[in-house]
Amino acid sequence: MRRTLSVLLVTAALSTLTGGALAAPCPEDPETKARIESLVKDFLPAWKQRVAAPAPPPDLSPRLAGCTRDRLIESLAPELGRIVGYKAGLTSKPTQQRFNTDAPVRGTLLDGMLLENGAALPAAFGARPLWEADMLLVVKDAGINEATTAEELLRHISAMRPFIELPDLAIASAAPMNGVVLTAINVAARYGVVGAEVPLEPTAATMEALRTVRIIASGEDGATLAEATGEATLGHPLNAALWLLGDLAEGGVTLKPGDLLSLGSFTPLTPPKAGQSVTVRYEGLPGTPTVSVRFE
Repeated sequence: MRRTLSVLLVTAALSTLTGGALAAPCPEDPETKARIESLVKDFLPAWKQRVAAPAPPPDLSPRLAGCTRDRLIESLAPELGRIVGYKAGLTSKPTQQRFNTDAPVRGTLLDGMLLENGAALPAAFGARPLWEADMLLVVKDAGINEATTAEELLRHISAMRPFIELPDLAIASAAPMNGVVLTAINVAARYGVVGAEVPLEPTAATMEALRTVRIIASGEDGATLAEATGEATLGHPLNAALWLLGDLAEGGVTLKPGDLLSLGSFTPLTPPKAGQSVTVRYEGLPGTPTVSVRFE
């Protein structure tokens, strides 16, 4: 199996999602700006109240979906703080099939979305709450913006952090859902529980460990709830990071030291249950790191 994505493949995946449109700035004409503002104003109050929000139209263009996402982030920032990273969604085949798309999508992480390891929160933390095993990569330096292969990208990553993402699909379950709708609602970002940093060395052994790591989610009784390997996201976690890097570049965004990269769903999107604890461990990475969350 190939362990990197070529620039050609990254470009092809990006074109499938955006048609190249996101490289252009968001429209400034009054009619389009008013439409974006209306979409955000329809969505935001319900999101804050944790009730199902009106769905963006499924035929929204990828470009306007990205503009809506960015305007939503601007509206959330006063409450949730600064941008601390970015997330790639729909990086596994099962999630792409679930949301009727064949390419990943990008969201943004704000400081207030990230919770400490062992956090407890209501099972109904959103309108349509879910949990999934994910992982974060920590950007080491700005040289990452020049990477064109997974091996090059790894040289500009300082660490991995265990991550249980807690997304919220946020809109009515009967509403059409696809990659464009997900983009417009910031790829369902709501919360995530973050574990301690695991330093990564830029070696072939690290490349192999990230590919073959067993990511196991278990309940309080130790029973396995879900399991995957690093290959679940585009064949290798660094392929998901490379796709995200390319999409950010198309949008005119450059990464800086300390930025976090969320790589997508390694395990199925699963509704939480009140009284449930979930622990995710990463077998094959140094120290077998773990991260846990409890739903009340």
